[in-house]
Amino acid sequence: MSGSTASAAAAADQPFGAACAAVPKDGAGSFTGMAKDPVATAASNNPLLSTLVTAVKQAGLVDTLNSAQNITVFAPTNDAFAKLPKADLDALLADKDKLTKVLTYHVAPERLAPNALAGTHKTLEGGDLTVTGSEPDFTVNGNSKVLCGNVQTANATVYIVDTVLMPTS
Repeated sequence: MSGSTASAAAAADQPFGAACAAVPKDGAGSFTGMAKDPVATAASNNPLLSTLVTAVKQAGLVDTLNSAQNITVFAPTNDAFAKLPKADLDALLADKDKLTKVLTYHVAPERLAPNALAGTHKTLEGGDLTVTGSEPDFTVNGNSKVLCGNVQTANATVYIVDTVLMPTS
């Protein structure tokens, strides 16, 4: 295997995207730290995802997400949640059924590598997500950009996105 092929293969396993630079370099919230923890625990150590973690706790989905095997999570940043009008966000956080629907719409029941990301994917909520583009420029449902993708946790591949995805139903 030539050097360039080896580095390309290694790069395929690496997180990609501009926002990856905001992830801590070491500790539990770093890429290495997150790879050791199940996804909800890993997210709780990432400062970009604190609103998402609050929502997951509010919906009672921590154990569900941590015990799921081989899932893909599209994880909205704090800024993504901040794009929602405050009244809408507060109402969503107060409505456990709706919140569960929205959050499970961000989860696909298989690990999607970057080369398998483009396309339509069934979600745990039951609806479909459509991902377009190619690494490093992926867009989900036409409006949510992947800011940092291919982040590995013990049980999930995470794509950090800049917009909260809303199920159509």
